[in-house]
Amino acid sequence: MRLSKSFVPTLKEVPNDAVVASHVYMLRAGMIRMLSAGIYSFLPLGYKVIKKISQIIREEMDAIGGQEFHLPGLNPREIWEETNRVDAFGDTMFHIKNREYILAPTHEEIMTFHARNVLKSYKDLPQIWYQIQTKFRNEARPRSGVIRGRQFLMKDSYSFDATAEELDKSYSLHDKAYRNIFDRCDLKYFVVGASSGAMGGTGSEEFMVKSDAGEDTVAYCEHCTYAANVEVAQSKILPNKRSEFSSELKEISTPNVKSIDELCAFLKIDESQCAKSRVYIHDDIPLLVLMCGNDEVNETKLEKVLGGKIRPAHLEELKEITGADAGSIGPLGFKGRIIVDNRLKDANNLYSGANKNDYHIGGIDMNRDANKPEYFDLRIVKSGEECPNCNNKLEVFSAIELGHIFKLGTKYSSAMGANFLDESGKENPIIMGSYGIGVERVMACYIEQHHDENGIVWDSVLAPFQIQLISLNMKKPEVVEASENIYNELTANGIDVLFDDRIDAQAGFKFKDADLLGMPFQVIVGEKKLKDNKVEIKIRKSGERFDLDINELMSNIKKLLKS
Repeated sequence: MRLSKSFVPTLKEVPNDAVVASHVYMLRAGMIRMLSAGIYSFLPLGYKVIKKISQIIREEMDAIGGQEFHLPGLNPREIWEETNRVDAFGDTMFHIKNREYILAPTHEEIMTFHARNVLKSYKDLPQIWYQIQTKFRNEARPRSGVIRGRQFLMKDSYSFDATAEELDKSYSLHDKAYRNIFDRCDLKYFVVGASSGAMGGTGSEEFMVKSDAGEDTVAYCEHCTYAANVEVAQSKILPNKRSEFSSELKEISTPNVKSIDELCAFLKIDESQCAKSRVYIHDDIPLLVLMCGNDEVNETKLEKVLGGKIRPAHLEELKEITGADAGSIGPLGFKGRIIVDNRLKDANNLYSGANKNDYHIGGIDMNRDANKPEYFDLRIVKSGEECPNCNNKLEVFSAIELGHIFKLGTKYSSAMGANFLDESGKENPIIMGSYGIGVERVMACYIEQHHDENGIVWDSVLAPFQIQLISLNMKKPEVVEASENIYNELTANGIDVLFDDRIDAQAGFKFKDADLLGMPFQVIVGEKKLKDNKVEIKIRKSGERFDLDINELMSNIKKLLKS
């Protein structure tokens, strides 16, 4: 492809709205342009990469027996109401035409709709169906370019099985396919245990890459490779030790003391002696959650304990529920359900709010003074805490989710009546799995991991072009002739070449653009080298430069591409 006749609108400056590396370089390299917040057009150079990623995905999905569909992005709302996920997605779902239709954020319901009309017998199972399709989610705060957008391209696949054992096989096949896909795309990734969220189901794993641009937070142990999303992560942090004697309760005046740190400073105590109180509403009923010191409530864990949705009580509700405002709330006299983190199990001599503004209570004994406390793991783990699988320290960091695999079980088939007859003639709901990959995220994550201060560093697998041919002076006939001959020879040998044949662009400008675009190898044709029948080769990744005789160029390029 000739750069002079191509639409590759590179930028010298970093756009103001771009913060993360992938967003910066995808804009600067002319791969994408923003149409609206969270909505991007892929330009020719960027779309070439998307097609390469999609092809790798297709090859690996076909290898495990996947059959490709192309389902509509426009769905009748009534199908989604069969599983109550219109309410589950809430404002994240786009509605159109008097809310009769929705733009699909995912396709579990539509695949199940087709399955229930066709898969009637155990003889029809197992099945693996997949598609690569545009999805829509009304993200409240789209950010980081294509990493979190309102419209995005996704590979989603679905398995349909007769038994739990067969689901395990389908899940394992997808796990292997995903590893192959991400390995072929040269991504450094790790796999974490995760929450199934709005998808539902039991087993769930996320394929993640470490990145400051990540919207997820992960706990990871480098020693034993334990990894889990903080939504479900645990650590070996020990519960408070119970003192031999419990003090009597005492009310303490604590004017203007609202936070744990302020209470510790005021009373000269350690934060581990404090029971922080949070009020939540579950099924319209208030409950009290107690955490040790500055530990934060992991609301995903709390939802799993309680079942269903929860929300923090509003500030204006607190006084009506507890008699006090935030900062003065505690367990004594609280008539509702009390849920307590395991760190406070059987603890005594604690300090908490008195349910009276500007007062706290000391000497609280959970066994003596709390109303039927229920203990669970509720906390968000922190960096430096001990790994639950070994004695090493956890690191907590941001990460991008590349892919997510779920064992859905019968959540959707039961709700939508997708049943089959087993060998004994008994009707059972089909057992399902769901497996997703963010195609654009693969591209963004690759750039996050493969760039330098000058631009993108592609390998030959995902690169838009394998070679960038740079002609330094297209006004010189000998340079033009040599460049055209090299271009024709490379393309005739099936090598994808981006030919910078721009006449008026200076050499320095061409070099900067070449490093920004990041093709694996640069072939530089200049007047001085041609006098010795040579051209210069630059390896983008290492920056190494060397000269080659033009007659030996083709054989050496093939060796470089193989390596």
